[in-house]
Amino acid sequence: MLHRKIKSFVLRQGKITKGQQNAIDTLMPIFGVEYTTSHVDLNQIFNSANNKIIEIGFGMGDATWQIAKQNPENDYLGIEVHGPGVGSLLMSIQEHQIHNLRIIKHDAVEVLQDMITDHSIHGFHIYFPDPWHKKRHHKRRLIQGEFVELLVSKLLPQGYIHVATDWEDYAYWILDILNKNDKLKNIGVDFIPKPDYRPYTKFEKRGIGLGHKTWDIYFKVK
Repeated sequence: MLHRKIKSFVLRQGKITKGQQNAIDTLMPIFGVEYTTSHVDLNQIFNSANNKIIEIGFGMGDATWQIAKQNPENDYLGIEVHGPGVGSLLMSIQEHQIHNLRIIKHDAVEVLQDMITDHSIHGFHIYFPDPWHKKRHHKRRLIQGEFVELLVSKLLPQGYIHVATDWEDYAYWILDILNKNDKLKNIGVDFIPKPDYRPYTKFEKRGIGLGHKTWDIYFKVK
């Protein structure tokens, strides 16, 4: 249990479109998973025993549906609190006929603590979490030692944590936090090249066009 309340987000609700709201109203009952304070059986939810991978904070979900579409041998659970992103991903699920992706619209920390059984997850994806670049805001960063310990407790042996960021200071912060966890080992030499399974997001492509760099960090349970 985390001793200090950490939230995986700051609620900055953008304007939701009619299409996104309609998707939430009509598709969440199909592809959504209700938050509950008790453990859930993900095999039952997906009706499969495939590897389970959780993405925390999927934004608008552009990379999320592509990963699920390209890797039908895995089941993916996306966690996000922002309505426009949830609605957008639901629209993509329907448009691209994704069958191995479900969504929880709730704080990821509470979802992990309350709903996810220990040692049941094969991997975590955390792509472009808020860097909180001002030093006085670093305590708000998602990647903290306690949070990583929570992630590790949910991973199976050889399970992985894959984080990507376009903020250099945060990249080294994440690397340091993960290195300090003695249950994890770095698969790369500090950072790794972007894996083929992680598509570029629209935001990332725009940044690359402006000369920005992205750092991928990949650790596995020992």
